[in-house]
Amino acid sequence: MGQKTLAKGLGHNLTDLARIYRTDKYGKHFYTQHYETHFQPFRQKPIKLLEIGVGGYDDSLKGGKSLRMWKDYFKKGHVYSLDIHDKSALEEPRIRIFKGSQTDEDVLKEILSEMGSPDLIIDDGSHVNHHVITTFKLLFPHLKEGGIYVVEDTQTSYWEEYGGDGKNLQNPSTMMNFFKSMIDGLNRAEFNLPREELEYFDHHIVSMHFYHNLIFIYKGKNDEASHIQR
Repeated sequence: MGQKTLAKGLGHNLTDLARIYRTDKYGKHFYTQHYETHFQPFRQKPIKLLEIGVGGYDDSLKGGKSLRMWKDYFKKGHVYSLDIHDKSALEEPRIRIFKGSQTDEDVLKEILSEMGSPDLIIDDGSHVNHHVITTFKLLFPHLKEGGIYVVEDTQTSYWEEYGGDGKNLQNPSTMMNFFKSMIDGLNRAEFNLPREELEYFDHHIVSMHFYHNLIFIYKGKNDEASHIQR
């Protein structure tokens, strides 16, 4: 019995679909319960989702498991993806795959030119700390208002081989400290002075949700005034 046949009978929630398509977003990780919570309001909408990373390493015929899961979950949606290896053989209706680096601004511009503004972005790419930070800085401004940006596998923030630091937990170059630095921005109305480097994010992030190895960042207008007149 094929995956599509199984999905037709069982695909009522994301964990079911993850099992059917054998993506490691459930089992190796336990991400689907959190994705279900945050993505369910988008499920019946004609969304555009961009996922960085296809899987399967350099084998052109391997990977794409989560892309097929998203395609099934968002039945009116279109799924786009980027991988450092050529994964074009895995394309199918409503799944479009680009080749290139997640930190290549020209490649990202090409993707955005074709797909328009994404509703949802997932970084499941290299997991190298400075790659994650660079990609976020390049893509988040293009995310739609009301959209969600997700970063997976943040455990590499503590792994030296990925540019992380498990000893100095205050190291500003790690992805966790980069994203933790944005938490203060949720309260930007209480600042005496704006933070020049992070001002765009301070104005456009309305909530952040941290889980084990997983972050959800909501985009919107963070313009709520302070309740105290000073």
